[in-house]
Amino acid sequence: MSRSSPEPSPSTFSSNNPTHESRYTYRHLQLLRQSSTATPLRVIAHIDLDAFYAQCEMVRLDTPRTVPLAVRQWDSLIAINYPARSFGITRMISAGEAKKLCPEIVLQHVATFREGEGGKWAYREDAFRRMNTDKVCLDPYRAESRKILKVMKDEISRWHTEINGGGQGVGSPSSTQYAGLEKASVDEVFIDLSPLVYGVLLQRYPELRAEPHDDDRITPLPAPPTTALEWNTEDCLIDLDENETEVDDPDWDDVATLIGSEIVRSVRTAVWDKLSYTCSAGVARNKMTAKLGSACNKPNKQTIVRNRAMQNFLGGYKFTKIRMLGGKLGDQVTALFGTEQVSDLLKVPLEQMRAKLDDDTANWLFGIIRGEDRSEVNSRTQIKSMLSAKSFRPSINTIDQADKWLRIFAADIYGRLVEDGVLEHKRRPRTVALHHRQGSQVRSRQIPIPGATPIDETLLFELGKTLFRQVITDGRAWPCANLSLSVGGFEDGVTKNRAIDSFLLRGEQAKDAGKSAAREWTSEGPSVVQQPSGKRRKIDDSGIKRFFSKPSGTNPQPDPDNAKTGDSTERLDEHATPMPQSEENSPQPAELAPGLYTCGRCGSVLSEHERGEHDDWHFAKDLADEERPTTGTHQQARGPPTHAGASNSRNKANRSSRGKPEKGQTRLTFG
Repeated sequence: MSRSSPEPSPSTFSSNNPTHESRYTYRHLQLLRQSSTATPLRVIAHIDLDAFYAQCEMVRLDTPRTVPLAVRQWDSLIAINYPARSFGITRMISAGEAKKLCPEIVLQHVATFREGEGGKWAYREDAFRRMNTDKVCLDPYRAESRKILKVMKDEISRWHTEINGGGQGVGSPSSTQYAGLEKASVDEVFIDLSPLVYGVLLQRYPELRAEPHDDDRITPLPAPPTTALEWNTEDCLIDLDENETEVDDPDWDDVATLIGSEIVRSVRTAVWDKLSYTCSAGVARNKMTAKLGSACNKPNKQTIVRNRAMQNFLGGYKFTKIRMLGGKLGDQVTALFGTEQVSDLLKVPLEQMRAKLDDDTANWLFGIIRGEDRSEVNSRTQIKSMLSAKSFRPSINTIDQADKWLRIFAADIYGRLVEDGVLEHKRRPRTVALHHRQGSQVRSRQIPIPGATPIDETLLFELGKTLFRQVITDGRAWPCANLSLSVGGFEDGVTKNRAIDSFLLRGEQAKDAGKSAAREWTSEGPSVVQQPSGKRRKIDDSGIKRFFSKPSGTNPQPDPDNAKTGDSTERLDEHATPMPQSEENSPQPAELAPGLYTCGRCGSVLSEHERGEHDDWHFAKDLADEERPTTGTHQQARGPPTHAGASNSRNKANRSSRGKPEKGQTRLTFG
């Protein structure tokens, strides 16, 4: 990829009639500065690395770009570069079949951990033959992803620095916010370019800095000083809708999109120049359209979807390709309207949609196929749990084997915790869970991580061993068909590596924290396993937070962090079976350990001394539900709503179970 020539200077544009006005207002411009989802001037980019895992191996091995290469996991292919695709090689075929189609193809196996080798990953020539003793490791790809993300952030920062060096005054570029960047997966990011585009607009078009004399909500912007925009010939520009023509004078949304395409091109160029990775991109007014655009013209191209080209662009898709419409809702819409094509669905009036779907779903569907998506770019997206797992074929039958794998799991998770900032005390998990499968029976046990103890591989391994010894004591450990370890319950901003619960323990209690009561889930419902310790601490104590969040008592769910569809989907053949999402309908245990009780309302198992506090939580929550006014929500930002009657049913259920205030108690308002 070579650096493109700079965009033409605004001074080269011819001027329109000075009395001509834009269809956009000063309010729209200010909303652009604030990254508001409501402005039609919004600019969002989606950047996706091309065949990412394959590129990582090409860079590592210094493989020429023309050489066919595929990344294998055992006998399956998980990433294929574009030269190999020209031979008809896809992820649907085996490594052996790929070799037949292209004898010269490079088949590189992913790095693996190996049983008995101390939890260290390595690239191994015989890994594809050692499925029983090896476990896949994706750390090399995560490391490259971090480097790429840093280059992108540095390039965006360079743009901000150049803008902030411009002129000052009312609405000056220096007052713009930083562009939001959301890492959507290991190889794709969303960037909200809106505040950056705002700064460039004010820098290149000083007339936009003037304050309106009237209400800025309705005062139109002056028209752009041009009758045509010069788009880069390397960009893939989507044709305008049938009722639009290229001879029409462009408006500020076109100018904003042009600036966005220039920024994205520079980001992609920086990634290539510094790290030798190519990526494709989509630039549009929202996340949905930008993501669809980035997949349109792979590899190493960017697709530009202007506002006036939205219908022409979406009309060529099946609506099942749109997020939230690929599952049951998409199947329902297909059955109701007899088509999967957006172009056909665009002809269906809103009232006809409402006749077949509930109003909220119909309104959302009507808007989304017309490109109305107000999803925000969330720069603070963080995973909720980390899982490391292995399926055994054949099953394992000894403690020594289990311990070797637990050590690997601990090393795997700890490496990802370091990446997530545990050493800098940015985030810290509060619980460790072990998932175990014997035949068709799946059980999970959970234990708190001592808050005063620094997290490292040894601590995770010892906690995992503690949980597994409980499985052995229970007499249901062997043969073990699947074993995994996970951490969850992350909290932010932990200082000096001490969670708040560590301050609630004294003396021997702190020492016994690792032996506290652990909760077990089986396919038959929740139960509690009593620990050998004579002293207990509060289970999943979260201090004052218990008054503002649901009482703990559910198992943290595995959340593998790189599962996505697209060019470089991680194959996850080593999951633990997911645990139950809710305990609401689970059978209650026949007998509890001394000092524990089961809440009749939420099914949580808690210590007796927590009973009063827990009941107070339910009382306060009931009052909050009763006092909270019913307000509308932005369905565009949240995706398709649930069935219209679902929320009403829940509210009725809450009212029916709500107790009256006792004497001396007052109603509290919870926001």
